[in-house]
Amino acid sequence: MSSSLKDVAARAGVSARTVSNVVNGSARVSAQTRQRVQEAIDELGYRPNLAARNLRAGRTGVIGLAIPELHSPYFGELAGLLVDAARRRSWTVVIDQTHGDAEAERRLLTGDSGRAMDGLIISPWALEAQEVASTARPLPVVLLGERSPQGLADRVAVDNVAAADDATSHLLALGRRRVAAIGLQPHLHNGTAEQRAEGYRRALRRAGITPSPRWERPVASLHRQDGARAMAELIDGESRPDAVFAFTDELALGALHMAHTRGVRVPEDLALVGFDDIEDGRFSHPTLTTVSPDKGQIAERALQCLADRIYSPENQVPALDLTVPHRLVVRASTDPGTGADRSASHLPTG
Repeated sequence: MSSSLKDVAARAGVSARTVSNVVNGSARVSAQTRQRVQEAIDELGYRPNLAARNLRAGRTGVIGLAIPELHSPYFGELAGLLVDAARRRSWTVVIDQTHGDAEAERRLLTGDSGRAMDGLIISPWALEAQEVASTARPLPVVLLGERSPQGLADRVAVDNVAAADDATSHLLALGRRRVAAIGLQPHLHNGTAEQRAEGYRRALRRAGITPSPRWERPVASLHRQDGARAMAELIDGESRPDAVFAFTDELALGALHMAHTRGVRVPEDLALVGFDDIEDGRFSHPTLTTVSPDKGQIAERALQCLADRIYSPENQVPALDLTVPHRLVVRASTDPGTGADRSASHLPTG
């Protein structure tokens, strides 16, 4: 005989409403209570009738995830975490690749893509956050990344300015003074690149170094070949840098490859830091020092925001602007004596 929601409530010592909240992921339930309810669910083998519940509520049980690039290791890892976390909430995730195209982003927001879904998590590259929020209504939407919706929608992001400051400060603490940056994208007005450039320059100024365009390399995209091309330009310049902060790990890996090709030793001649903590950086030679955003928290907090909007529309709380922690993971590309990862965490202040 199958167990009921009331059976779970009795086993966990909570109300049926609390069990429903845990199953829906809709309300703020304490971690201790949530764990107790989940243990009761597992022990009793309780399986809610999701199809019937969604049908009664006029929901599909499907959410969308719109990311710029599926082949990007960062977005690929984040998408995997989101899908796994959504599955625990009994949601199906439909993933769309926008390539940062404005019309592709609009089609998803307006429903013109032909996909019925209860909510959308999107990392917009082309549209301003305010347009995303206003176009999506009444579809619940959560933004990932740096474009601020100015109170019109929930957003989850890392503090890119602080993270870039940490990465650059690490290089300066090693005694490096000719610190270059690879990853500026002035042609796109990319919020991510702008904020990481701001953090890079802030760290330089604090160290008494005036930022100079000669050490700042723009790129067409944030991929390995762009990092390699920018590194070649720096090596071929009148004065070589002794350190590089690359705005993504992909850029850093391309730069690392070019340094090896040109006979520049890392980290002896050139210390190198990336950003994203993708798996490839843990297996490069040397392994890559990087800024590691808490991707697990990005996934969990984005889904919680979406669940609150879908399941509790009557609770119209103000839009949330959430900042997740990051940490600097020190590896051999800046410290040749590093045998294992060591890191310094940076907790968000807001």
